[in-house]
Amino acid sequence: MMYTEIDSPLGTLLLTGRPSATAPGGTALASLSVPGQRNGVAVHPDWQREPDAFAEAGRQLAAYFTGESREFRLEYAVAGTEFRRRVWDALDAVPYGATTSYGELAARIGAPRAAVRAVGGAIGANPLLVLRPCHRVIGADGSLTGYAGGLDRKRLLLALEGGPGADSLPGV
Repeated sequence: MMYTEIDSPLGTLLLTGRPSATAPGGTALASLSVPGQRNGVAVHPDWQREPDAFAEAGRQLAAYFTGESREFRLEYAVAGTEFRRRVWDALDAVPYGATTSYGELAARIGAPRAAVRAVGGAIGANPLLVLRPCHRVIGADGSLTGYAGGLDRKRLLLALEGGPGADSLPGV
């Protein structure tokens, strides 16, 4: 596994990845973690620090944080159950500056209303914070709900994206 650390408005981001299976010389991202993240990744002694392998991810993240870019075009190498992959694909479809609820995500993937907790679990297991926009998921009543990186970071990301109602979110 390769890794690097990148400074950001959220703190030092830890990116991990593997050599790309589709782009020779490229890197497929396995995770992006923030300091203190619930279930965040920690560097293992046998991992290789490879800052150059993550140059494109760093460039795209910098453009996102400065408001110059609204999307990421990166290769991911994450594993998950079929259900988690469906939830993560639905997250990827939530546009920049927009928000959705857990119930709306459940409906998008064709899951019953009773699956809302499972959808929340899949969102909480998202290994690619920021890149896969789980920060755009809020409560059905418009309230901020859990975020593995912490609610302060969720507020910061929503404010950065300036979506509808971002200025009315608590603490934004």
